[in-house]
Amino acid sequence: MPIVAPSILASDFSNLRQEVSEVASAPWLHLDVMDGHFVPNVSFGMPVIKALRPHSKAKFDVHLMIEPVDPFLEAFAKAGADHITVHVEGNPHLHRTLQTIHSLGCKAGVAICPATPPEALSQVMDLVDIILVMTVNPGFGGQKFLESQLPKIRTLAGMIRQSGRDIVLGVDGGIDAATTPRVTEAGATMLVAGSSIFGKQDRSAAIAALEQASVASVI
Repeated sequence: MPIVAPSILASDFSNLRQEVSEVASAPWLHLDVMDGHFVPNVSFGMPVIKALRPHSKAKFDVHLMIEPVDPFLEAFAKAGADHITVHVEGNPHLHRTLQTIHSLGCKAGVAICPATPPEALSQVMDLVDIILVMTVNPGFGGQKFLESQLPKIRTLAGMIRQSGRDIVLGVDGGIDAATTPRVTEAGATMLVAGSSIFGKQDRSAAIAALEQASVASVI
């Protein structure tokens, strides 16, 4: 059963503490940080993550869609990030960045945009703990799942097996009960879901529905 990571980008920002409490059954909480430069949107930063940290036992899975990223790594770690994911496309010194994230006591992740080939990660498979395949173009929630990313998920799943390492393979964008069986069959082990969780009245039931959809893909 994959990890389900609710994305608070789809939540009610005027009531974040309550929104986070309603997804307490999820082991991870996904936090999208956007700067209006690397992606065409602005979301939130360290103060919001720090404010939410005491109110959740989930692992804080922080996805940095910002450029530059290196000057802010320590601040996000201190704010409460358990995992820090950066983009291969916006980081010319990815190897060093992943080393820095580890030195801060966090799991290190790399996100990959739809137009980027999986081979772009071939030189960091020994350092990465999480790979996040963007199944939409990053920047906005509620987008339609891109079918073209399924072969990439399969390729990356193969690269992970070949590495012999326990790397989490996540997917982010358009994830719901219909797309979940397809991405888990392709090899995804973590699901970032926004609207399909926070768009439902019963968030715990929505999380369970995604888990059950993934189970159905392997029966």
